Amino acid sequence: MHTANSIRNICLLGHSGSGKTALAESLLYMTGAIDRIGKNADGNTVCDFDPEEIRRNISISTSVVPLDYKNVRINVLDTPGAFDFAGATVEALRAADAAILVISAKDGITVGFEKAWKYCEQRNMPRFIYISKVDEDNSDYNATFEALREKYGNKIAPVVIPIWDGNRKVTGIIDVLNKRAYEMQNLKRVEIAVPAGKEDVITDFNYALMEAVAETDEELMDKFFNEEPFTYAEMIKGLHQGVKDLSMFPVLCGSGVTCLGSLMLMDHIIDLLPNPIEGNYHKATLADGTTEEFVVSPGGVPSAFVWKTISDQYGKYSFIKVLSGSITSDTALVNARTGETEKLGRLYSMCGKKATEVKELTCGDIGAIGKMDKVKTGDTLCDARKVVSLKGLPYAPACYSMAITPKVKGQEDKVAAGLHRLNEEDPSFKVVNNAETKQVVISGAGDQHLDVLVAKLKSRFGVDAVLDTAKVAYREKIKKTVQAHGRHKKQTGGSGQFGDVWVRFEPQDEQDEMIFAEEVFGGSVPKNFYPAVEKGIQEAVQKGPLAGYPMVGLKAVLYDGSYHPVDSNEMAFKLAAILAFKEAMPNAGPTLLEPIGALAVTVPEAYVGDVMGDLSKRRGRPMGMNPDADGNTVVEAEVPMAEMGSYAIDLRAMTQARGSFTLEFVRYEEVPKANQQKIIDDAKKDEE
Repeated sequence: MHTANSIRNICLLGHSGSGKTALAESLLYMTGAIDRIGKNADGNTVCDFDPEEIRRNISISTSVVPLDYKNVRINVLDTPGAFDFAGATVEALRAADAAILVISAKDGITVGFEKAWKYCEQRNMPRFIYISKVDEDNSDYNATFEALREKYGNKIAPVVIPIWDGNRKVTGIIDVLNKRAYEMQNLKRVEIAVPAGKEDVITDFNYALMEAVAETDEELMDKFFNEEPFTYAEMIKGLHQGVKDLSMFPVLCGSGVTCLGSLMLMDHIIDLLPNPIEGNYHKATLADGTTEEFVVSPGGVPSAFVWKTISDQYGKYSFIKVLSGSITSDTALVNARTGETEKLGRLYSMCGKKATEVKELTCGDIGAIGKMDKVKTGDTLCDARKVVSLKGLPYAPACYSMAITPKVKGQEDKVAAGLHRLNEEDPSFKVVNNAETKQVVISGAGDQHLDVLVAKLKSRFGVDAVLDTAKVAYREKIKKTVQAHGRHKKQTGGSGQFGDVWVRFEPQDEQDEMIFAEEVFGGSVPKNFYPAVEKGIQEAVQKGPLAGYPMVGLKAVLYDGSYHPVDSNEMAFKLAAILAFKEAMPNAGPTLLEPIGALAVTVPEAYVGDVMGDLSKRRGRPMGMNPDADGNTVVEAEVPMAEMGSYAIDLRAMTQARGSFTLEFVRYEEVPKANQQKIIDDAKKDEE
């Protein structure tokens, strides 16, 4: 078993295609966990095992890969780089204590790298930068390193640098700290002599590291100024401290294909990155509602956080990080969300899709529990003696919505059940059954996200579903006051039906509910029929005269009528009221209303012009601009919701995925006359 001191929990972050999964594969190979290196393109890597990941050649969810190296357990969490699957990255960031930001020497700083850096900044997370693909054609380590230095300053500290041959091809690497050089021969690391002419470069980099180390400790600072050499232990201690307090971000490099730099990366992970006790800071809410700092402690009562769920055809696994004490498969823990005591199922160590049963999970370790039906992602499982709840996972709001229907009528329940299961695994999407538009609407991060969910419905639950545009919930109202007569008379042998009403319809300011009043004199309509008249109009306002949308802002006043002492009844007056409504509406200046949303778009300054131009095409009204804490501009506007269906995708294209937005409904407003006819025609088509 590993103690908390001998565990490192690391997540790999970076742009899609930067080489995260290839790096994880090379680390597995170099530690003997696998005997051949898989490739994304061949669909045979340990981390990308889901059929959709294999089909698309990208990571869709976070995979866990435990490595045993030099008696240390390194749990590597390989996260997706595609922005539609950022929910999985949010989960991994909660479980990890440090991050390795992977950046390709071919692409330099990308949006995905910038986002990963921002995630770490928000969480004060210690991090390495790993420059990948250094030995591939068209790679440029120097340009990538210089761009990092320029953007993030002198905290960027190179601890591993490449060796080039005469053709500028990378052939090996140099360990700056130990001043030793290595190359790969048939996937084995071989030490070589430091190439001629490289001594000065190494000395310069080593001096820069010493300078950074000196700044972590006053005694070391004195030593540095007196030009006394540091011991290796002092260098490691200083670098470890610098990484922990975020005054230094070590840069390493290598190749996932040839495994160049992989062993050195693991050496530095062990020496420089924090263990779970030093790692992530947690805030806990106690049973009485107060909050306190949660201390990760091997000697504490058992507690664990559920950071991810897999719910597939093989069963359900709840991925946990043990935060205090240790747990075994028969431990009984309280779920802080429900208050119920749960007896834990079997415990597993996960490596990709392979689950290996284990007897115990110790403090700081990451594993999974099988078949915990009532446990959800974001739950805290804890000892009854100390029930605490850790903060839930901060998923970004789902901002791209489509209606989902089964291809074959009658399979609605199957779609709903499948989506429910998928939602256990991916809480970053939402499903709403919109009774008004009679659509089931699914909302996620973008088109790729929803596309994958539809594909999983088919592959896992055998149900074909299609996506369609989500309908907009329009409203109708009148602009003029009108009076109308409704008379219902029916004679069919025996007693007949007779109801006769005069109703005045008046427009009201934004008032959702219909207001009913009566001004009947002299009992021309008996009081006991008033509710029937109201009921008739309530029923009629559900379908407006223009396009069948519900009516708002309406007052109906019953002011006259007549009745028959034998034939009048409630049904007759209800039908008379409906006839009065139908008679009145065409003459009352009916118009359509549309939902208006308050939009806040956060973008770098350079994109503000494009965003404003695009908003005017969407009939948006700018309301103001403000800078935010990260140096971006927040553009605020009011926009018709009908124009925002594809905004998540369009904004991503407009801003190279650097923009984000929130959109909240605020009120209804009249649709411009020029746009009304199309909405009316579309509504009629839907009814056919």
